[in-house]
Amino acid sequence: MDPAQFQTLLTIAAFGLIGVGVGGAGLIMVRNTVTGARRRARLAGDIAVGGPTSGVAAFAGILSGVRRLGDRVAIQDPAQVSALRARLVQAGFFSREAVTLYLGARAVAMIAAIGGTVALLPWAMSGGGGKMALVIAASFSAAALLGPDQVIKAKRSKLELEYREGFPDLLDLLVASVEAGLSLDAAVNRVTDELVRRYPHLAEHLRVLTLELRAGRARKDCWSNFAERLGIDEARSMATMLRQAEEMGTSLGETLAVFSDDMRSRRMLRAEEKAMALPAKLMIPLIMFIFPCLLGVLILPAAFRISQSMVGGHH
Repeated sequence: MDPAQFQTLLTIAAFGLIGVGVGGAGLIMVRNTVTGARRRARLAGDIAVGGPTSGVAAFAGILSGVRRLGDRVAIQDPAQVSALRARLVQAGFFSREAVTLYLGARAVAMIAAIGGTVALLPWAMSGGGGKMALVIAASFSAAALLGPDQVIKAKRSKLELEYREGFPDLLDLLVASVEAGLSLDAAVNRVTDELVRRYPHLAEHLRVLTLELRAGRARKDCWSNFAERLGIDEARSMATMLRQAEEMGTSLGETLAVFSDDMRSRRMLRAEEKAMALPAKLMIPLIMFIFPCLLGVLILPAAFRISQSMVGGHH
């Protein structure tokens, strides 16, 4: 290899490593900035839970069409509406129109995928597209079929994480309220006001629980519905524990205190599990960002000297 070409390759490699390092640092800074902004907005109470947004108002006409399409799909297949509504509630969508909007959005995605596939047919039949057209058409189909469900699953997983993080705090506040002399129903109402800023979606479920209790439903049924809406094992265990405590006549304060200690221990175990898994998760950022930069810092000076000596020997 010519020394000039070798030096050019070293320069390109150096700039590439610098770009990788700067890009990785930029991604980390952007993620931290966005996370901090969301946390500050949530603590300041700027995020409205379940309220209409300006984007929905701006696209009212489009939403109306999607809603009508979703109504038609729901009428054709009413058996899935109940199960789908339960999934959407677990994902944080409490609106009555959530099912029709979801079905309409999925139908629109399918129509868009079909339209995109039909538009690719001339390109594929002309011989210019070939396998690329098939790959794009398959991507459209996969996005239309799996995209809405994946969005709901991602939203549900994110909310389940919030529920698990906030459940020990919920139990601690319930124990403090019950030991202070409040009834369980009044304690739930009080705890809801305390959790609305830190865990807004969990507080929304507690509001629904409070409304069901005020409507006169049985307490065990209300807590069972609360556990099903959350979809986590901690809530189901609490509903079972409250039902058994009510049937056996045991002290509610002591039962909640024991259950709260158990939930706190579980949260500590989850934190320790995450800490133990941290080294394995750090391998990818180390290999992609830190190790190439370190390798470049160590090797590039020696490589530059070798290239200079080769140039001097050539002359």
